[in-house]
Amino acid sequence: MDPFERVPLGGTGVTVTRLGMGLAPIGGLFTPVGDAGAIAAVDAAWRHGVRFFDTAPLYGAGLSERRTGAALRDRDDFVLATKVGRRLVPARNATEVGRRMVPARNATKVGRRPVPARDGTEDLWSEPSGTAAVWDFSAAGVRTQHRESLERLGLDSVDVLHLHDPDDHFAQALHDALPALVELRREGAVRAVSAGMNQSAMLTAFARTGHFDCFLLAGRYTLLDQSGLADLLPECARRGISVICGGVYNSGLLADPDRNRTFDYRTATPELVAKARAMGDVCARHGVPLRAAALQFPLAHPAVATVLIGMRSAEEAADAAAMAAVELPGALWHDLIRAGLLDPEVPHP
Repeated sequence: MDPFERVPLGGTGVTVTRLGMGLAPIGGLFTPVGDAGAIAAVDAAWRHGVRFFDTAPLYGAGLSERRTGAALRDRDDFVLATKVGRRLVPARNATEVGRRMVPARNATKVGRRPVPARDGTEDLWSEPSGTAAVWDFSAAGVRTQHRESLERLGLDSVDVLHLHDPDDHFAQALHDALPALVELRREGAVRAVSAGMNQSAMLTAFARTGHFDCFLLAGRYTLLDQSGLADLLPECARRGISVICGGVYNSGLLADPDRNRTFDYRTATPELVAKARAMGDVCARHGVPLRAAALQFPLAHPAVATVLIGMRSAEEAADAAAMAAVELPGALWHDLIRAGLLDPEVPHP
């Protein structure tokens, strides 16, 4: 495939490269990156041909957006996505602000626990920003978050705006946040309305509203997990909604199962490790890296427009570009199917 081919994102007129850059790592995900390292990573992705970039206020509690803006604001002809659903507030009063911002009707029934006021992902970010994320899917909150993202980015607009992880906030996301996003699109403030989640069922429910242009599906259409194929991908194909696939390495296991045994940010089960290794062995017999197959696999589905790869350095950007351009023989997929590692009904390149 040509990883830098531009393809349409739904019916919006927005076109994205088949390989996109996920910008969580440059927010200091797990380990520090620093401003210079973050900008070097974006610069390298740009040099290789990437023109689709995806960030969020959550990533480093604002650091990713600030660094993304610094790297991109003097360039043109790129597509940028960010997210709403988490508002950044001074870290010292995040819990109290969060209590006021989470409506009682959004309390989750899972385990009969209330929705936490704070975002709950604070331990993921290694560089302090002085702010913290609190949930906010209110209509006013969407507009405030959109404006504050533009301020951090130093840009006049973004192209795609995702509802970010509304798992425990479905009612408010549907009835308050979504109409605000649709209004921003009507005003021309954004070009595409989306939602980004680590599950497919709720995204499928959103698709049926008829208001979404695209979705970011993370970790649910990969070589190890094709659960998104049961509901979301067919629904999007019928409706002309584009799917952006993230988490195609399932947080590391499909990148290198011998060195990184994490699956969705948790320790992978022995069964998953064994399956990933077996896939790697089949790939090795064909002379291709497992991560090349993992990166390119989702793009065979007609609903999938682009794949996002998290890149924290110039080296990782170069590797992603190289893996996206590896020529994968058809026999590879037949051997994966023959070994019982891939369902024969699943689309493959």
